[in-house]
Amino acid sequence: MRFVPRFTDGQPFPEPLGKIVCVGRNYADHARELDNPVPSEPLLFIKPATAAVPLEQPVDAPFARGEVHYETELALLIGEELSHVTADEAERGIVGIGLALDLTLRDVQSRLKEKGHPWEIAKAFDGACPLSSFLPLSQVPNWSGLAFTLAVNGEPRQHGEGADMLFPVATLVAEMSRHFTLQPGDVVLTGTPAGVGPLERGATLHFTLTGGLEITTRVVE
Repeated sequence: MRFVPRFTDGQPFPEPLGKIVCVGRNYADHARELDNPVPSEPLLFIKPATAAVPLEQPVDAPFARGEVHYETELALLIGEELSHVTADEAERGIVGIGLALDLTLRDVQSRLKEKGHPWEIAKAFDGACPLSSFLPLSQVPNWSGLAFTLAVNGEPRQHGEGADMLFPVATLVAEMSRHFTLQPGDVVLTGTPAGVGPLERGATLHFTLTGGLEITTRVVE
């Protein structure tokens, strides 16, 4: 069944989910923890709509394919067409804010990177993007004041803040719009902070986001 973006009051967004545009290494501490260089421009890639599943449901990870890493990210729901826009125009095109897991087949990705091959199959597989419902902008403070967390089995693992992004939200969305026209129903992922690691079977995941979003789920054993 196709994923339908919804707001936290249960109302569905009027457009179906489109593409999911992602950025790699948007937090310097995350780039360093994986021994990657800190980028001078956004590193962009796309997940298809078929990658999306509700974050509120148990996370069914493909463990048979090797280590599956969690990467918690701020997710933005796009409400109008954006193409070659300014940062101000990009900001006005965002209608909701939520959370996402950018699931990564880390063993698969490492093997592909070593060979210089594209690594979409490590990032864009079915179920690779659990997405939460979206807070309307009226419930969210300024971008730099946003903060989100992930705890695994009660242990803090990730803490991200808008102020720590290498490419701030509006700048990032504007840059994306230079390469891919963003349409209503598209979702933008904004990068993950340090603390990524392998999912554990049966683990409990607890997420929070400034504005009142709080989700507890678990990993399928």
